[in-house]
Amino acid sequence: MIVIPGPASLSLAKKIAENLNARTVNVNIKTFPDGEYALCFDDDIADKEVVVVQSTGPPQDMNVIQLLLMLDAAKDLGAKKVTVVVPYLAFARQDKRFLQRAAVSVETLVKLIETCGVERFLTVNIHSENILKKFKIPTVNLSAIPLLAEHFSSGGFSGAFSLAPDKGAVRLAEEANKVLGGGFGWLHKERDRYTGEIQVEEKSLNVKGKNVVVFDDIISTGGTIARAIKMLKSQGARKVFAACAHPLLVGEAKTKIMDSGAEEIVGTDSLVSSVRTVSLAPLIAEALSR
Repeated sequence: MIVIPGPASLSLAKKIAENLNARTVNVNIKTFPDGEYALCFDDDIADKEVVVVQSTGPPQDMNVIQLLLMLDAAKDLGAKKVTVVVPYLAFARQDKRFLQRAAVSVETLVKLIETCGVERFLTVNIHSENILKKFKIPTVNLSAIPLLAEHFSSGGFSGAFSLAPDKGAVRLAEEANKVLGGGFGWLHKERDRYTGEIQVEEKSLNVKGKNVVVFDDIISTGGTIARAIKMLKSQGARKVFAACAHPLLVGEAKTKIMDSGAEEIVGTDSLVSSVRTVSLAPLIAEALSR
């Protein structure tokens, strides 16, 4: 097996290769004055089983195009089998037509990935599992939540309460509670489809004097998490942490969350981030070895 580290996931891909005792083939990119670029592998991959690792976070357009170029080139250069690992899948929150005449962006991305001839697709905490049904190839959706919960447990916070920011994410709190054992709950939120503004409904929780971890798949602007943390602190929670699989943390998100009373934000290395991260490499390597 050969691991190809995409430009957006260099560190994670190399850790995955180390866990698999696999060889890596690097990608060389030459950028031209007009902004276009040429992509080239630095070794032969013909007749090899290849794993391409590339997250598609910001800048999404560039990372998606580079992913597609790598996949298509791998097949064109004679790779025997291509598995794609996309730890964070862009456009996953655009999985249905929320407004009339809107593009269902993730469906377009799925079609493009499949057209490149990939045999298997692997991701982590995809925003909606219904997206996987859009693929015709085998898919694997791994969860980073147990890894994140183990991080808190080993750090002295076993018994912490696990909270999901909305009912749709309650499965994340349930997963975390299996490790932390301090109970779980969820909040109710509403998003305006036109403005994107979020309202979080006040809800009484049994958190007085307890440590709490708010788990989500993605932290983007941080508004929902910040509101949840303020609510928890107002109800007497002792220490409150934010944890997520994909720490996008757009703009002032990190500051917003910390100012709301959070002790720390913990994510994974699905994306390059300024917060503490737990590596997905062992989880992904184990899945690939199966």
